[in-house]
Amino acid sequence: MNTDARGESLRAGGETALETIQPILQVNNLTHTYGIGTPFQRSAVEGLSFDVRPGEFLGIIGHTGSGKSTLIQHLNGLLRPTSGQVLLSGKDIWAEPKKIRDVRFRVGLVFQYPEYQLFEETVYKDISFGPMNQGKTGAELDHAVREAARLVGIRDEQLDKSPFELSGGQKRRVALAGVLAMEPEVLVLDEPTAGLDPAGRENLMANIRDFHRNRRTTVILVSHSMDEIARNVDRILVLKSAHILMDGTPAEVFAQADALLEAGLDVPQVTRVAMALKARGLDVDPAVYTVEDLERQLLALKKGGAPC
Repeated sequence: MNTDARGESLRAGGETALETIQPILQVNNLTHTYGIGTPFQRSAVEGLSFDVRPGEFLGIIGHTGSGKSTLIQHLNGLLRPTSGQVLLSGKDIWAEPKKIRDVRFRVGLVFQYPEYQLFEETVYKDISFGPMNQGKTGAELDHAVREAARLVGIRDEQLDKSPFELSGGQKRRVALAGVLAMEPEVLVLDEPTAGLDPAGRENLMANIRDFHRNRRTTVILVSHSMDEIARNVDRILVLKSAHILMDGTPAEVFAQADALLEAGLDVPQVTRVAMALKARGLDVDPAVYTVEDLERQLLALKKGGAPC
């Protein structure tokens, strides 16, 4: 089920209001090839096409080497396509190469383990680095820093501390705040909870959910955690071997659990439970991907009704 044609094959419900709005990002036939002309030549992504709509929360999953990192580095111009285009609000981001820096302000990318990129002597200075480079000063800069800190749960008294005095989870929040302070139109997160303990992961994801809900900024989340993806995103892009394998809602994608497993990917734990119950003869939908949905089905079965 390859959906390079913008995921239409998974959408049987007709055109939605979101689909009539111009995409914030358009990836058109994107290919990036490393080592051209050498024995090591390979395409990390090949012929990818998809849209991202304003305010969407998109998840990207795929096994190691599927092309996730290469793809997201094209979205703000850190990498230039070998062929194809990335459009931001309808304009090729490489149409004016001298203005690519402006694209990076509009599409904020937070790398995996971003705390290793902290370098200023205080949390405040670290968060202010990006907006200062945008030209913000004085009260405008101060508001941007404090608002971004608030969004990720950094208290005012922590702003004067050295970032290196903070815990790993707090450092991660500082790095995220540094990108949010630039007020990007699109926020791209590469494994934002990697290496954090369960409480730290959930706290950080709660900050990201609140930010998305309150600001309606477009968020793109790359994660190896199927449970994290299932709980947070509106839509999932599945990559395999440099190509798009699936593109659809969580329900649509996790309905293809067997195909995901065959591709070397995992599924949410609750989906595995539902699949096991189905194999034992219970009339449950194995495409379930949240605990609440499975609970509703089991309660309906207990009462003798059809699963909800």
